[in-house]
Amino acid sequence: MTAIRLILAVAVALTLAPAAPRAGELGTGDAAAIRQVITDQMAAFQRDDAAAAYAFASPGIKAVFPTPDVFMSMVRQGYQPVYRPRAVEFRTLGMENGVITQDVFVVGPDGRPQIARYTMERLPDGSWKISGCSLTAAPDLSA
Repeated sequence: MTAIRLILAVAVALTLAPAAPRAGELGTGDAAAIRQVITDQMAAFQRDDAAAAYAFASPGIKAVFPTPDVFMSMVRQGYQPVYRPRAVEFRTLGMENGVITQDVFVVGPDGRPQIARYTMERLPDGSWKISGCSLTAAPDLSA
């Protein structure tokens, strides 16, 4: 899978997403729920459980990656730091361009530190789904 597909997935997700709450409007329960979704998806990656990992993806992501196996293949190829992290540390919960973001410091299997910026979508039923993830190099500031 290419970066173009991921960009398309994020664009689709942003287009289809209902009005997102502002970061200041998030309650403690929302912050905990967002962390849990990301934690649970990473745990599914560790088990190579494609169906479980896919369950945490937003409808927009599922539109671009139509099956759990296609989704998991994309993650294995382009997202090793979240697929097989050596270390994980949750950082800032915020907002970017009207979308809720959760930064997660990860150390990939190659030992390089990265910031995984997750974009989140709240579904009409109140559940949170992952609508995107971007990786950027980070200084090694792990605790």
